[in-house]
Amino acid sequence: MKTLLRHAGGGIYTGQCIQFNITDAFIHQIGGETTDCIRKKVEEEIGKGDIGCNRGCDYNPCHFDGQDCSFCYCPFYPCRDPAMGYDVVSRHGKPVWSCEDCLFCHRPEVVEFTFDKIKELGLKAGDPRFLSEVFPEAKRRFWHKGKALMVLGATSDAGKSITVAALCRIFHRMGYLVAPFKSQNMSLNSRVTSKGCEIAMVQVLQARAGGLRNADAHMNPILLKPKGNTVSQVIVEGKPFGDYDVPDYYGKFVPGPGIETVRRNMEFLKDRYDYVMMEGAGSPAEINIYDMDIANMRAAEVADAACILVVNVEWGGSFAYAVGTVELMPEKDRGRIKGIILNNVLGDLDKIRPGAEKLEEMLGIPVIGIIPHMSLDLPSEDSEAFRDRTSRGTGTLHIAVVKLPRIANFTDIDPLYTEDTTVEFVDSADGIRSADAIVIPGTKNTIDDLEWLKGNGMFEAIRDMRGKVPILGICGGYQMMGRVLHDPKGIEGKTAGDTEGLGFFDNESYWEEYKKRTVRDRCVMIDGGGEVEGYEIHMGMTDVKEKPLFRMTAVDRRDEVEGSVREDEMLYGTYIHGVLDKPAFRKKFISMIKHDGKAVPVSEPEDYDEVVDRNLDILADGFEEGLDMDALKRIAGVEE
Repeated sequence: MKTLLRHAGGGIYTGQCIQFNITDAFIHQIGGETTDCIRKKVEEEIGKGDIGCNRGCDYNPCHFDGQDCSFCYCPFYPCRDPAMGYDVVSRHGKPVWSCEDCLFCHRPEVVEFTFDKIKELGLKAGDPRFLSEVFPEAKRRFWHKGKALMVLGATSDAGKSITVAALCRIFHRMGYLVAPFKSQNMSLNSRVTSKGCEIAMVQVLQARAGGLRNADAHMNPILLKPKGNTVSQVIVEGKPFGDYDVPDYYGKFVPGPGIETVRRNMEFLKDRYDYVMMEGAGSPAEINIYDMDIANMRAAEVADAACILVVNVEWGGSFAYAVGTVELMPEKDRGRIKGIILNNVLGDLDKIRPGAEKLEEMLGIPVIGIIPHMSLDLPSEDSEAFRDRTSRGTGTLHIAVVKLPRIANFTDIDPLYTEDTTVEFVDSADGIRSADAIVIPGTKNTIDDLEWLKGNGMFEAIRDMRGKVPILGICGGYQMMGRVLHDPKGIEGKTAGDTEGLGFFDNESYWEEYKKRTVRDRCVMIDGGGEVEGYEIHMGMTDVKEKPLFRMTAVDRRDEVEGSVREDEMLYGTYIHGVLDKPAFRKKFISMIKHDGKAVPVSEPEDYDEVVDRNLDILADGFEEGLDMDALKRIAGVEE
């Protein structure tokens, strides 16, 4: 059973949306004064009629792009239908029905039907016919179980993530409700959902491609965060579940809670969305772990998904990868592969078509797409993004990002690529000393990575740059900038004890319990007032003894401040991932940078969210042009 913070008037806050309980049973339960409040509100909303998509609302869309906002409460609530909602615990400790994840009443066709019935039957707030007549008929007409379509990769980095993002945007533009799903993801790039759950960053990106306001933990129910020595922290449905080495993960977790977690969350999404776009992991033909793999064909079986195999042509050997993958799979799983996409093709697409025809002949599986290489400004899923290159951009300003061994959430750096910069991931003291600015990013293990800095000379090199160039520390990097890091139980480091920090701030960080903070933040810069939005994901807490950098703006957090700053030394530290996404702080940081001792003109930065949305459309356009859309629709069952 889930828990929600409830409003004193009886509503459940889900963004700006307040869902009201209007049935007589619930009204009797909460008392007369609240009853009058609810009845009045519901009558006002019904009286407004079908208002359509209320784009004037600051929170629009609360749920998905193009939603109908007429019912910012639910006239069927509480329906007690497990396909629509579930029980939550009220502030009084009693179960209360919640439809916070139900999208049914925001479908335009459902709203139109409901208002027609309201007029026809003369319904008022609390009328039992909402549940006895209107809801059952609306569900018969408009609700259906969603379908699943899975994207597999012939290799790692085949383009699975980007293909799922493209399909999410394509199907969203076709008018469908679409959710991404990756049953098991291994990544140190994660984000926090609106409910404080931690999931992989790429599922957040894919949800955005599908027009969803908020991703949730159902879209990435199992997240593995490597800690080193073959041990990973396992995150289940957004919360830490435990640390597992490889034998225990496959021997105990997968056959026990693992497969059931996949099944439970897939059913949840199929109850709420028209399509679930699934992403596999690595290769689906790893024969050494085939029976234990819940990220590929076992997940496809649970979802009864048709599958598309994606091959990265740029890598070379793509046809062999495709044939080998299919041939290594058991017949029952091979039959699920309904199409092949040749991805990331450089040059003339026509030159690869004869090979595609031969591939079809050999495997009996159609090649449904030949996708050109596209240069896009989109976040990268993991450190494979800088496997073969350590720099990006050819701009004037040279920004050094410390390439920590356990670097995490390095997509925090992505907005800098849109500026006049050359961003280099450095792992030597020389790379630090030649920089115009330094960023110390997040890490899965702050203390061990801090010791790594000391061992290779970068620790002293960063210290030597104090006051000479702007230095920004994010999350673990912020902790390193403090005076001392206390780990009395050895939670963060290999050995228990205290570790000297860079000493840029007089702060002290502590790891006293195995506890992770996951929260979204909205704030403003204390000096300048510009908006910042992001999220925190970190073990350990910091005793801050410096001037704060940000002030929170949420109603229940307006007395909170965050971060540290020493303006005269150009030192900035924050726990907030995504701190550079909004223009204000990014402009401030870049404006402090000098190249060859001279200030460089700073243009007005663009909100990185807008950059991402624009590139998602470019991505979808490129896939639509390269795909056989009729074949894709047949595989997905659109014509049904």
